Amino acid sequence: MKKKEAIKTTTLNAQVAISKMTETGTDHIQVLPDNPRAGLVEPFRGLGYGQLLSTGMFEFTRHRIIRSLAERLLRLPHSTISRGKDGTLRFTFIIKQSDAQNFCRWLQQETSQAVRFFSTITNKREPLNNKQ
Repeated sequence: MKKKEAIKTTTLNAQVAISKMTETGTDHIQVLPDNPRAGLVEPFRGLGYGQLLSTGMFEFTRHRIIRSLAERLLRLPHSTISRGKDGTLRFTFIIKQSDAQNFCRWLQQETSQAVRFFSTITNKREPLNNKQ
C-alpha cells in the first residue's frame, strides 16, 4: 500500500521583490514576509516554474528530478549496459560529435562485446529480471 503524502501549506503576508539580472539573464525573487520567523519554510533546492499572478500572488511549482534507478552491468569505453528496476535491459551508446568518424568502428567493437556479455548471462541461466 502506498503511503499518503501530507500536504503542508504555509500562508504568509509578504511582499515579493523581483530583481532582473541583465548580465546573467536570470531573475532573483525574494519573498519578504511582514512577520518573519526562522524555520517557517524549509529550504530546498530544485527546478521549478514560478509566476507572478495578476492578483499579486507569487506561485512556484517545484519539479522533482527523476533519477535513473538502473543498475550498471557492464561499462565499455563508449557504451553502457544496464538493467532498469522494471527488469528492462538497456544498451546506451554515447560519442562526441567530434568523434563521429570513428562511430562505425566503435559501434561494431562494442556491440560484439555486448553480445558476448549477454551470452555469458544466458549461459549461466541467471534471471534477467530483478531478484526479489
